[in-house]
Amino acid sequence: MLFSRTLLKRHTVLPGFDLALGFTLFYLGLIVLIPLSAAFLKTFTMTWPAFWEAVATPRVVASYRLTFGASLAAATLNAFFGLVVAWVLVRYEFPFKRIVDALVDLPFALPTAVAGIALTALYAENGWIGQWLPVKVAFTPLGVFVALTFIGLPFVVRTLQPVLEDVHKELEEAAATLGASRWQTFSRVIFPILMPALLTGFALAFARALGEYGSVIFIAGNMPMVSEITPLLIITKLEQYDYAGATAIAVVMLLAAFTMLLAINALQAWARAKQGR
Repeated sequence: MLFSRTLLKRHTVLPGFDLALGFTLFYLGLIVLIPLSAAFLKTFTMTWPAFWEAVATPRVVASYRLTFGASLAAATLNAFFGLVVAWVLVRYEFPFKRIVDALVDLPFALPTAVAGIALTALYAENGWIGQWLPVKVAFTPLGVFVALTFIGLPFVVRTLQPVLEDVHKELEEAAATLGASRWQTFSRVIFPILMPALLTGFALAFARALGEYGSVIFIAGNMPMVSEITPLLIITKLEQYDYAGATAIAVVMLLAAFTMLLAINALQAWARAKQGR
C-alpha cells in the first residue's frame, strides 16, 4: 500500500498540491487581487464627504440607474432566450446547425467597438432595422439595452449547453409514462436540473454587462442623465485626472457586483441542495 502511494505520487501528471496551490494563489493575486486592492486603497485616501460627493451626485446616480437597470433587463432576457437557444442546439438536428452554433460565439469574437458601430448602423433611424421600428433605439437607453443583450447571450448559452447534454431523454420519457404533461415534465423534472447553470449564466451575463464599455458608447449617445453609463463616467474622470473619484465609482460597482455574485452563489447552493433532496 505504501509503495503504491509512493509510486502514484511520483508519477502524477501535474505538480504537487503545494506547488500548484502556491502558483495559483500567486497568479490570482498578481492578476486579480492586487489591481482590485489598489482601487480600494486609492478610495481610502478620500474623506467620507468627498467619497459621497463622488459617488452620489445626480449624474452618477442616473448612470447607476441606467447601467444596473439595463444590465438586469438584458441578463433576464438572455436567461430566457439563452435557454431556448441552448435547448434547440442540443435537442434538435437541422440544416446549418454548426453555423448557428458558431454565431452564438460572435459577440466573443467581435471587438466591442466593432459590435457597437454595427449595432448603431443597424438601429439608427435610417438603419436597416431602425427605419422600420416604431420607436427610436440608437442614442437612447433602449440602445444600451440592445447592446448589453447582444454581448451577454453567449454566457447563458454556453453555460447551459453541457448541462443539457448530460440530461438524458429517458427522464422525459419516464415522466411521460407516469402521465406528466410536457409542461409538468419541463417544470418539475428538467428545469430544477438546469436552474443552477441558468443562474450561473445569468450572473455571468449580468456581470459582463455591468462593465461593458466599447459596444455601448456608440449606440448609447452618452447624454448625461439620460443615456450615460457608469463605465463612461469612470473613463471621463480618469481623463480629467480625478483618479480618486474614478476609483470611488469603481468601488461602488465592485461592491454591487460582489453582492450580486454572492447572492447568485447562495441561490445555486440552495438549488443544488433542493435537487439533492
